[in-house]
Amino acid sequence: MSTVTLFIYENFKELQQFLRSTSFSRGIRVGIAVTLPTLIGMQLGYYEIGLTLSFGAFWSSPSDVIGSFRHKKMSILIAAALVMLVSFIKGYLHFELSLLLPVLGILTFAIAFISVYGFRASLISFSGLMALALSFANDSAELEVYQYALLIGVGGLWYLILTNIWHRISPNAETEELLSETYGLTAELLETRGKLVGLHVDYEKLQSKLLNLQTKLTENHGVLREILIHSRKTSGWSHYQDKRLLIFVQLVEMLETAIANPGNYDRMDALFNNHPQYIKIFQDLIFKMAHQLRVISEAGNNVKDIPKSDDLMPSFEDARLQIALLRDTPDYEGYLMLKNWLEYQEKQFKKLERIKWLLDGPGDTEIDFIDRKNALRFVAFQDYSPILLLRNFSFKSTVFRHSFRLAVTVMIGYALGSIFVFQNPYSILFIIIVIMRPSYGLTKNRAKDRIIGTLIGGAIAACVVFLIQDPYVYGIMGVASLVIALSMVQKNYKASATFITLSVVFIYAILNPDVLTLLKFRILDTLVGAGLSFAAMLWLWPSWEFLEIKESIKKSVKANKDFLHKITEYYQLKGNIPTSYNIARKEAFLETSNLSSAFQRMVQEPKSKQREADKIYELVVLNHTFLASLASVSTYIQYHKTTEASERFMIVTEKIEENLERVLQCLKDKKYSVQGFSENDPLFEEQLPTFNPLDTRNFASMDKQAERDLQEAHLVWEQLHRLFSLSGKMLKLAASVNLD
Repeated sequence: MSTVTLFIYENFKELQQFLRSTSFSRGIRVGIAVTLPTLIGMQLGYYEIGLTLSFGAFWSSPSDVIGSFRHKKMSILIAAALVMLVSFIKGYLHFELSLLLPVLGILTFAIAFISVYGFRASLISFSGLMALALSFANDSAELEVYQYALLIGVGGLWYLILTNIWHRISPNAETEELLSETYGLTAELLETRGKLVGLHVDYEKLQSKLLNLQTKLTENHGVLREILIHSRKTSGWSHYQDKRLLIFVQLVEMLETAIANPGNYDRMDALFNNHPQYIKIFQDLIFKMAHQLRVISEAGNNVKDIPKSDDLMPSFEDARLQIALLRDTPDYEGYLMLKNWLEYQEKQFKKLERIKWLLDGPGDTEIDFIDRKNALRFVAFQDYSPILLLRNFSFKSTVFRHSFRLAVTVMIGYALGSIFVFQNPYSILFIIIVIMRPSYGLTKNRAKDRIIGTLIGGAIAACVVFLIQDPYVYGIMGVASLVIALSMVQKNYKASATFITLSVVFIYAILNPDVLTLLKFRILDTLVGAGLSFAAMLWLWPSWEFLEIKESIKKSVKANKDFLHKITEYYQLKGNIPTSYNIARKEAFLETSNLSSAFQRMVQEPKSKQREADKIYELVVLNHTFLASLASVSTYIQYHKTTEASERFMIVTEKIEENLERVLQCLKDKKYSVQGFSENDPLFEEQLPTFNPLDTRNFASMDKQAERDLQEAHLVWEQLHRLFSLSGKMLKLAASVNLD
């Protein structure tokens, strides 16, 4: 296939995926909700009523994001009530500028402060802020204030009804899309892990990519957990949801196994240097499994397209034979390392096979479903207590600072728009509300993307308007642009800003042919709004990540410590894996990903605010490596019959936990002493067998159980030594880093 053909094929495929996505269907849903009332109102002679209903639907739509449908319905309903209340209050804000500004500031702060209740609350807050800003654009001459407010609320209910109908038509669309995306991300994670096996690779670049993929997967897992578990709670027993929950569990375990490394990278590199033929063997296995996940991702519900395992089984058999050749050589330790790693890949393959089996539609009697009560323990429930508002009513709170900063910026923006020659001061408010976020990096990127998108959209729209003078064409293009803009707002904000500008210009062109004036003021409003947002992030009570990241480090270290404790308990007691064990694993992966995200936000900030960036990055990597070693031990003990935990094992794990506790104390109190730690602890002397080339004949005659015990001792003790060393490095870094 030629380069041009491949380019066309890939872009066409991407377009198909976009048109089938729930983001696009949401855009269509909002487009219908906004245009239908206006069109019907125009036909019946009630244009103002139709337009008001459209406003209500549009302002309530931000809460319509992927997640639990129950949460989505409640969010849209509350958003509808909030925009109705905001519209009612705004109807009576006919004050002089000097009095209007403080009232506007108080309202903005109060609405923005709702975000303290989490992600869904932040979407409701955005609806209220959008209603506040855009209400300045529409003072109804025909409707009373209470009538206008009620119709805004009815518009929100109309959007809720439309969302319910849409969900009934395709109830599983979001679940399937998110699972498909998770298959793809897991495949990419496996491929990246496979590339790390090679010699002379850019380890730092691949490790950074691995961290980013792990973060994305953890986010996807969180949303899937909410959809699958909450839907089981609210809609009764659904075998579809139960099977998808079992698939989700396999994907979570695939992440753990992929992150796990049954040997340290330095020793693996040395082994592959001596035996490079094993690189291709393992990469072939990993890449083939990744390819099968990609095929599953594209197959969707088409069972016929699910790949078979015909080409994987021989690859595993060949790998076993090739590794067995190393058993009778002087490099017996290398043989144990490769055997351990092959067994990890076999476990990965079994998880892949189970996913394919579940997708193939087995009978309900063949499946052991997950207990509903235990499943609910994996979902984090948001605290909606009013006390949370009081706790965050302080400049120590990021949400409080953001709300206050936004309120002041909105006041300044509206004052500038009113005093100077601006066409629509409310447009500056809207730009500020859309662009400004609690994070400096995200605000900067959104400001840049908004300016570029507005300029590109303005240029395209001007050309189209000058070439075509047909209001019906403008109307169709305006609605189509709005649908595309709303579809892309989460994934490509620059493209979304471009299509928003196109939509506004086309709709304006129907009413007024003076498009150049609109474009001039729209660009000016965007520049002023973006400039004010950026300046506010720099100078108005800024929230620099280096001040917050210490808390993220502490949470990650504590989660790893708790996971280690659960692993130790399970190693002692054996039996069925308790739910608390899996919850501890989930928290460890979640907090490590949160730490990685916090660091990414930090590096987007000005260089002068990236305090101790090198040391923090090292702490991030150490936490991730620590989790990888925990995952190695966790995966091994879950799938192998292990020996009794020795007293020495318990002493070492206690020492590692003690080091992690000292890391936490050190982050809390810089005066905490770190003296007395040594990586060369006598506990680790002579714990691993010495593989003497002259004694390999003894290993050749070893029975399978003895070899299995040696394999277990080698993996577990090596990982314990690694965990102890990593905990010590974290302790030294925690003692030296200054984040206050």
